[in-house]
Amino acid sequence: MERISREFFARPTLEVARNLLGARLVHVEDDGTRTAGIIIETEAYIGEEDLGCHARSGKTPRTAVMYGPPGHAYVYFTYGMHWLFNIVTEREGFPAAVLVRALWPTEGLERIASRRAGRPPKEWANGPAKLCYALGIDGKFNGLDLCAPNSTLFVEFGVSFPEESVTRGPRVGLNTVPEPWKSIPWRFLVHPKVLEQRFPILTVKEE
Repeated sequence: MERISREFFARPTLEVARNLLGARLVHVEDDGTRTAGIIIETEAYIGEEDLGCHARSGKTPRTAVMYGPPGHAYVYFTYGMHWLFNIVTEREGFPAAVLVRALWPTEGLERIASRRAGRPPKEWANGPAKLCYALGIDGKFNGLDLCAPNSTLFVEFGVSFPEESVTRGPRVGLNTVPEPWKSIPWRFLVHPKVLEQRFPILTVKEE
C-alpha cells in the first residue's frame, strides 16, 4: 500500500483528522512483523488558543514536537502509565496534532492478541492507550518522522468511509477545560455498525 506523504499532514488539522479515518497505521517490528490497524477514531488539537491542547502553555520540552514539521509522531505519557500517539499537522511553527484514538486491527493479530491477552478482539485497540499497547508504540517513537522512507512506523492509505458513516462530537476527557473548547466537535468516529458490516470479526489462528 502507498504510504501517506508529508503533504497530507501539512493541511488544516480538522481535514487531516477526518481524512485519517480509514487510513492504516503500521508498525514494522524488529523481526519484520507488521502490526497494523485501520484508524477509526481521531481528535484534533489546534494551536495555543485551544485550551484542550497541550500547546496552550506555549512551547515546552514536552510540546516542542508539535511545533515541528508535519508528519512527525507526538507520543506522550499520561496518568503515569499510558502512551498516546498523535501526528503533527499544519505548518512548522504552529502547534497542532491529531490524536489517534482507536484502530480496527488488521495485521499481526497473533502478536496483538498476546499483548492484549484476556481482552476480546473489539477491545484490543478501541482507545488511544490500548492501540499503543497493541502496536507496541511507546516513547521511543516521539519525534519520529512518519514520512521518512525508512521509518518503521508510518501511515498508509487504506479504505474510505462516506460522510454518513462518520459522527462528530466533543473530544474525550476534557472535563476541566472551559467552553467552547470542552464541547467543540473536533472528534471524528466511524459508526460501530459500519465497522461490523464492512469488516469481518477479528480472528486469531489457534496455535
